[in-house]
Amino acid sequence: MSVKKDVEKMFPGDGELTEMCDRDQEIYKAGVQKFSQLGWKRLTIVLIVEAVALGSLSIPSTFATLGMVAGVICCIGLGLIAVYTSYVIGQVKVKFPHISDYPEAGRQMFGRWGYEVLFMMLCLELLLSAGSHCLTGAIAFTNITGSNLCSVIFGFISAIILLLFAVPPTFSDMAILGYIDFASIIIAIGITIIGTGVEASNSTGLQAVNWSAWPKDNLTFSEAFIALSNIIFAYSFALCQFSFMDEMHTPTDFPKSVWALGLTEIFIYTVTGALVYAFVGQDVQSPALLSAGSLLSRIAFGIALPVIFISGSINTVVLGRLVHGRVFKNSNIRFINTKMGWITWLGLVTVLTILEFIVAQVIPFFNDLLSLISSLFISGFTFYFPAIMWFMFIRGDETSTGKKMVFGVLNVCILIIGLIILGAGTYSSVVDIIKSYDNGTVGGPFSCSV
Repeated sequence: MSVKKDVEKMFPGDGELTEMCDRDQEIYKAGVQKFSQLGWKRLTIVLIVEAVALGSLSIPSTFATLGMVAGVICCIGLGLIAVYTSYVIGQVKVKFPHISDYPEAGRQMFGRWGYEVLFMMLCLELLLSAGSHCLTGAIAFTNITGSNLCSVIFGFISAIILLLFAVPPTFSDMAILGYIDFASIIIAIGITIIGTGVEASNSTGLQAVNWSAWPKDNLTFSEAFIALSNIIFAYSFALCQFSFMDEMHTPTDFPKSVWALGLTEIFIYTVTGALVYAFVGQDVQSPALLSAGSLLSRIAFGIALPVIFISGSINTVVLGRLVHGRVFKNSNIRFINTKMGWITWLGLVTVLTILEFIVAQVIPFFNDLLSLISSLFISGFTFYFPAIMWFMFIRGDETSTGKKMVFGVLNVCILIIGLIILGAGTYSSVVDIIKSYDNGTVGGPFSCSV
């Protein structure tokens, strides 16, 4: 059988094939196969790589702000909501297979303007998230080396490493690195928990640690919402789910990945936040690895380097695929399996990495950066957009009136939560950023302090 007939059999009704020469058809066939190799287990790993990273490092300081009780409730409650909205996204993807990313979901909801708005939102969110990893890399290298070298240099080194990890364009390739990523963060968190626990026992004793079940004294509205936003950032895996599922060979397997990731995240975040806060108390730092003491902190940061850069680079890959796929939508170049495909891909991820480095230098504050990302973008991708999608696409599939009413109320609540996060969270982040600059607690753009 000819290549043309073979491809037409595999991809019936694809108008692109009719205008292709045999060589182009071979490239097309190889490209589609290349981006259709993700199973549910690898999807889980990719989601873990994208999700279980910086979020876990900010949770203990969130507990210090909100208190043990509210911290645990928020970690579990927001985690379960994120699992549900991720399930809704999976339902939408299965119902509309042509939705390849979140902007395409925006087109399905609101037409062309929906695509453009969500495209810009997703690009900015991924750029800021990758920038936060570049910032964390600079913090890690500064802590590990203990040198007085300008942090901008460490930021530049971090950017180069992020670029190298972003070279593989497929998520199935990233999943291989994901096993290293997951082991890295688990070991780093384990060292932090054990180190802070031993240090607390040897110094004042665990009973003397100044942790509290209740929010800290004189807690302001902006402080509380920034703490809440950091938990929301930790559950931000939904924004890349359309892109990841687009590479699945069996998309209907997605619930296994969603539940596996969700329960893993809830467990890791709750245990990490509660134990580190109980061992360190109100003085816990963010990222949490800074609280393990001088030596253990260096060791923990060294072990955490893979998660900092692998998880950061996957944001670059998703962003690069989003832009590259749009620019070369009607060309085989989009498959990145030709010389021109690789040239354009490498050029694009290089430009994106430079922008991420600039972001890390212009916004040199860890918690406020995560909070700003959560408020502006994750509030939509994880909360109010999935709720809207349920009403538009899933509600009509429910045959039970009782279930339809229950899920209707649930999605209204999720919609309201998302809008509150968008408004109040953005306000709180801006107020705290201004306060930090006024108090001189952060350095200026491209300064030698992080």
